[in-house]
Amino acid sequence: MRIVRSISLIVFAVLFGSVAVSAQIDPFNRDPRRAEREEEAKIVKEMLAKQQSEREKKEHEELLKRADTALELSDELDKAFEEGDQLSTEDKRLAELEKVVKKIRDDLGGDDDEDEDESRAVNEGPKDVKDAFLALRRSTLELVEEVKKTTRYSISVAAIRSSNSVLKLVRFLRFRN
Repeated sequence: MRIVRSISLIVFAVLFGSVAVSAQIDPFNRDPRRAEREEEAKIVKEMLAKQQSEREKKEHEELLKRADTALELSDELDKAFEEGDQLSTEDKRLAELEKVVKKIRDDLGGDDDEDEDESRAVNEGPKDVKDAFLALRRSTLELVEEVKKTTRYSISVAAIRSSNSVLKLVRFLRFRN
């Protein structure tokens, strides 16, 4: 009887011990270090997303500043033309305007591709330098309006087309002078 009692006591101790040990095991069989790593990964992802958002916001603000710069250059060119009815060959503002508008177009995701309507409009193009300056001013205003309508999450086809129009007029004026 003593043997039965010691065996039952041993069985009871083993069962009690296994229950106590199983209570300490994560029911989902997860390693606590794994949970820490997952939390760190989540924090890093959130930080990267925040940095990306800040970078996109800054890039959009720079795009808006470039649009304002393009408008200022266009105004200066228009004023210079009105005063002298022509631009000097040393006038760097046309080249600067071209550079700024190219950067705007690149930021919007555009390129030099042109469709038939645009190429036909340029071939018909301005009749003289005065018409070119009027068209340049109008196209630059359209470009600035379209850029200001964009958000950092959008791409404006109208703004890309306007930038291409401005670039074509700038090239016309540069090579005409």
